[in-house]
Amino acid sequence: MKIKRLIITHASSTLVDIDFKIDHSLALVGESGSGKSLTLKALLGMLPSSMRLELDVESSFALTRGSSIGFVPQNPFTALSPLTKIKHQFFVDKALVEQIFERVGLNLELLERFAPELSGGQLQRVVIAMALSTKPKLLLLDEPTTALDPHTRVVIIDLLRSLQNEIGFKMLFVTHDMVSAEALCEEICVIKEGKVQEYGPMKDVMLSPKSSYTKVLKEASFAQRKFRK
Repeated sequence: MKIKRLIITHASSTLVDIDFKIDHSLALVGESGSGKSLTLKALLGMLPSSMRLELDVESSFALTRGSSIGFVPQNPFTALSPLTKIKHQFFVDKALVEQIFERVGLNLELLERFAPELSGGQLQRVVIAMALSTKPKLLLLDEPTTALDPHTRVVIIDLLRSLQNEIGFKMLFVTHDMVSAEALCEEICVIKEGKVQEYGPMKDVMLSPKSSYTKVLKEASFAQRKFRK
């Protein structure tokens, strides 16, 4: 799919004006306030009513959340109801839930538990299962590894890569972490203040970033990972 133009305005100000293509897996990278979260909300139809969206898309499927689009939120701890059993938070038939649960590596007995009884890694697998249960063509991920410890982060990235190869959905990974972006995606789009700073194959950009902004993000991501270890 190709986003030929995505413009978000508020009052007389243009907040985002970008274009990109998702052939397989694209990382949309930028610091806080860069416009990446607004872009994600625009694709999900979740922009505030005070904002205006102009969207020109070339796609073989409709951009409809819950059918063509699956969404994995940033924080699995707040994405699920703590008072409802996991099995009752899916809106597809039981057989499909069990099938997708096994695909993401979860024991079926967890369906009988409540969210607070699960670990962070298990919760993230649950929300991934929920996103994939509608068999989406496009999976949108909002910094899904931010709230996880380093080991679990690697496990979830490996899981997403494996599921994409198995199922065949396209993926847009929104993050500020270029280490995770490099591990998961084939291409990268770096944005700042709502504008594209650099765009291209992940290997090329990580090996030789042309934008000074990209270089700063790369250095910060790797320095932060080294510090956490």
